[in-house]
Amino acid sequence: MPDQLSDNQQASSEGAAGIRRAQSCATDARDAVREFHAGVAQADMALVLFFCSSSYDLAALAEAMQQAFAGVQVVGCTTAGEIGPAGYRDHSLTGASFPAGSFSVVSGLLEQLQQYEIPKGLALAQTLLQKLESRAPQASADNSFALLLIDGLSVREEPVTGTLQSALGRLPLVGGSAGDGLNFGHTQVYFEGRFHSDSAVLTLLTTPLPIKLFKTQHYVATDQRLVVTEADSAHRIVKEINGLPAAGEFARMLGISATDLDPLRFAAYPVVVMIDGTNYVRSIQKANPDGSLTFFCAIENGLVLRLARGVDLVENLEQALAGINAAIGRPQLLIACDCVLRKLEIATSPVKGRIVELLEQNHTLGFNTYGEQFHGVHVNQTLVGVAIGAGAGAVGARDA
Repeated sequence: MPDQLSDNQQASSEGAAGIRRAQSCATDARDAVREFHAGVAQADMALVLFFCSSSYDLAALAEAMQQAFAGVQVVGCTTAGEIGPAGYRDHSLTGASFPAGSFSVVSGLLEQLQQYEIPKGLALAQTLLQKLESRAPQASADNSFALLLIDGLSVREEPVTGTLQSALGRLPLVGGSAGDGLNFGHTQVYFEGRFHSDSAVLTLLTTPLPIKLFKTQHYVATDQRLVVTEADSAHRIVKEINGLPAAGEFARMLGISATDLDPLRFAAYPVVVMIDGTNYVRSIQKANPDGSLTFFCAIENGLVLRLARGVDLVENLEQALAGINAAIGRPQLLIACDCVLRKLEIATSPVKGRIVELLEQNHTLGFNTYGEQFHGVHVNQTLVGVAIGAGAGAVGARDA
């Protein structure tokens, strides 16, 4: 490990070897990889997981990652923002290494999601389960989890997530949709040395350390109903709400003009749908010139939505983290998939400092997403992830 850290690298030392987490804010891709490698490199790594800004030279970053971590299993994706030791960032590389002494890991790639068919997802999940069992016969739904990173512009999260969770059975799945800042142009996942579009990476991890999946959202349904009366389901576009042009009707319900609809408005006023007695957020991505609305999640004719209102974001996060700490103790790592619309809300909020403090206290590593996956459901405006505890007698992770 270097004796000194560059100005671009954020770090702190917390104990002996274990999971190692780092974040580089270097603007050059190769410099960022060099600093990141210096922070997380350790002997016998089972996995390196990373999240990076889409504004990097991704070809250079991929080449540098392949060289720096030759022979190591590495997965990652582009983001709409990164979360790590440096807090919330918009142009950084963050991630962690997982020691083979505590983790058994297998991963695989799903390509050509536009032509996705259920048998492809089933085959990948079953193949990975067999590989994991051969490496870790003790693997079970109680000591394992699946992490899904998927192209956030593929519009295939629902069928992919549902299929994979079905094939995995009780082994729980959590994940996030890769982002591209606020550009919504090109999102990619990383597998075996290069970035892939229209693809998803599924990673299965088994560990003797305590783990806990979590999901939290700070919105509750109101009585204001929105009925989708015309939609292009294949592209997640709503053309009419309550029989009227969608953007105009949604703006009317907010008491504003349709010309005032923007990402901040959509972040502040999502809608929710009830599935099996639980409310899930369905967020709007953008208003289109033709008066329609594009959503981040599946939308179909006849769907009944309700306008949502926010509750205290800090209190909501504190409760979620308190539940994690009560279940497994203070996490040595908390992998977080946090919706880009939550990020926009937090960025303009006076509580941003407290949110960053809470995440750092729980050793959070993650990214801002174009959507989140929890078990078999694709959701929005939600924070999902998995917390990994230190275990009995173990030390915490090291940030470097």
